[in-house]
Amino acid sequence: MVVPNNCITFIVLKKNNTTMGQFSWITQDTKRSISSITPFQVTMTDHKGNKWTENDYEGYGEFGGKDFFSLLSEMNGGNGDRNHGIDLRFSGQPYLSPNLNEDPTIEWKNEVPDDCERQGWGEYDEDGDELPDEDEDEWEDDEEDED
Repeated sequence: MVVPNNCITFIVLKKNNTTMGQFSWITQDTKRSISSITPFQVTMTDHKGNKWTENDYEGYGEFGGKDFFSLLSEMNGGNGDRNHGIDLRFSGQPYLSPNLNEDPTIEWKNEVPDDCERQGWGEYDEDGDELPDEDEDEWEDDEEDED
C-alpha cells in the first residue's frame, strides 16, 4: 500500500497482518531529519509524560523499544496495534501524537511532528549541520546538461 501525505509518499507493506515501512520525521525542537544514516539521540514522549530514547534509529518507527504507531494507537484509545496507529495517522482525522525531540527534558505538547520528505536520507556533520545531498547536485547537473 502506498499512502500519499501532502506530496510525501510512505511505502507501507502488509504481510501476515504485520505492517512494515520506512518512516522518518523532523525533530520538533531542532528541526533535524531523524536519520538512519547519521543517527543521533531522539526522545519520543507521550501525553502522560512517558519517554523512550533512541540513539540508533533504523527507520522503522521504533524509539527506545517502543513503536511510534503502536503508541499513537494507545494514546487515542486503541490497544497499541501498529496498523491501527498507521491508519489513524493517515485518516485525516484529529488525533493525539507522540512528540519527537532531541532534548529529552522537553515535555509533551499537543503537536504532531512533521514528516521528513526525504525519509531520513539526510546526513549530518559532527556539529549537527546537515550536509549537502550529493545525489541532488548530480541530478541538477544532469538537468542542466539536457538544456
